[in-house]
Amino acid sequence: MSIEIAKSFIKATTEVLSTMAMIFPVAGKPYVKKDNTAQGDVTGVIGLTGDRQGTISVTFTQQCALAVVKNMLGNDIQDILQDTRDAVGEITNMISGKTRQLLAQTGLTILSATPSVIMGKDHSVYHISSEPIIAIPFSTDFGDFTVEFCFQ
Repeated sequence: MSIEIAKSFIKATTEVLSTMAMIFPVAGKPYVKKDNTAQGDVTGVIGLTGDRQGTISVTFTQQCALAVVKNMLGNDIQDILQDTRDAVGEITNMISGKTRQLLAQTGLTILSATPSVIMGKDHSVYHISSEPIIAIPFSTDFGDFTVEFCFQ
């Protein structure tokens, strides 16, 4: 089932980033993450309930996060820190929503909470499940980001 969930995350992530930020990510090979250290500088995290409980996170390098903000807002950037926080939270929410929509087609009903955003070098992301954390690395012309999920 984790393979189908990973495929849903890849499809949703590619669709959301290309539509909302005109960034076309290329997914790498999913792997089991062994620690809580974020693979970037800005992370959106969402808790999930329903048929499966857990969390998802989307962590961007600073360079990639700035490209997302610029592409989403154009020249209408008011406060780079707040706009980055808002954009990463919104992209995380959209990836969550699209993935949950795809998983609903397989019979899984999953609900999400409001995203929270963590910023800073070498921050940690704690997933609320004892199950393995599956990480999917993505590369773009603007830098890298990682989508993680952990369900029980």
